[in-house]
Amino acid sequence: MRTWKALITLGALALVLAGCSNEAGPTPKGGAGQAETPYALSVKLNALTADTCFRDPAGQTPRGCGKYVTELGSTPGLVREQAGPKHPDLVAAANGLEKAIGDYRGGHCDAVADPGGACTTALTAIADNLRSVKQLVDTQLVTG
Repeated sequence: MRTWKALITLGALALVLAGCSNEAGPTPKGGAGQAETPYALSVKLNALTADTCFRDPAGQTPRGCGKYVTELGSTPGLVREQAGPKHPDLVAAANGLEKAIGDYRGGHCDAVADPGGACTTALTAIADNLRSVKQLVDTQLVTG
């Protein structure tokens, strides 16, 4: 008799848990952290320019900046989207940033342990282009 109760209880528990397995919670709304306004883009750029890989690219090990470069990955597209046809210089700066990110990735810099060479050049180019993008976003998009 106890065996049947245990089996029925386990079966009921399995059904309850199976019914809950399709529920993943509420669907996120919005861009999931994407900068959808000029102000939000400016905030994102402020955070990215606080990183040591931005502030001192020549002093960093290239592989130590892999996460930073990954976080930057969507930035050129967001900047171009926000800039539109009204700000061609901002689009050009975003293209420069995208090229520098591509140079870092193309050089497999996320696996390079020592500073110097092409990977440090790529990190420096990323920092220079990000600085230009941030300045243009702050002066052209945020302040109007």
